[in-house]
Amino acid sequence: MDENQRQTTNLPNHLSTLRLMLIPLVVICLYFPGRTGSFLAALCFGLAAVTDLLDGFYARRYRVVTTLGKFLDPLADKLLVSATMIMLVTLNRIPAWVVMVIVARELAVTGLRSIAAVEGQVIEASALGKYKFIFQSVTLICLCLHYEYLQINFHVVGMVFLWVALVLTLWSGWTYFRITKNLLF
Repeated sequence: MDENQRQTTNLPNHLSTLRLMLIPLVVICLYFPGRTGSFLAALCFGLAAVTDLLDGFYARRYRVVTTLGKFLDPLADKLLVSATMIMLVTLNRIPAWVVMVIVARELAVTGLRSIAAVEGQVIEASALGKYKFIFQSVTLICLCLHYEYLQINFHVVGMVFLWVALVLTLWSGWTYFRITKNLLF
């Protein structure tokens, strides 16, 4: 195995690829919106979210950060969140306008990172962006579950987390714009 192949075939990149492969499973499960489909969607989404935590931890701990990983990890996160939110709109579990705002922010930040990359700069994920993803993940797990389990109404809990996630999403998006304003103007 040559050096370039060894750099791209590492555990963090495999975990990001697994996260991408879990997206269709989440979507398929949400096509069956009863308790079973909802529970399985939440389980698959939760597993995908855990792969994000693990790949980041492993990549930093063992210094196996690659160019492919810098592209694949945020792409997998954005696709996972966006696809799940869009499916939840079709089930009337999340307001469409909130999804539009969050997806627009994700696309804008991806664009900003692309502009920075062309200029030779790498914009690392901020701590605020990581908190945003955690709150989005808790939100989406709860909204996928939707039903009451153990006397907890997961839809209500998910909606509470959604508002916090929305604030963090907008705040972290503003931070990225501030960082890159010199590249844009």
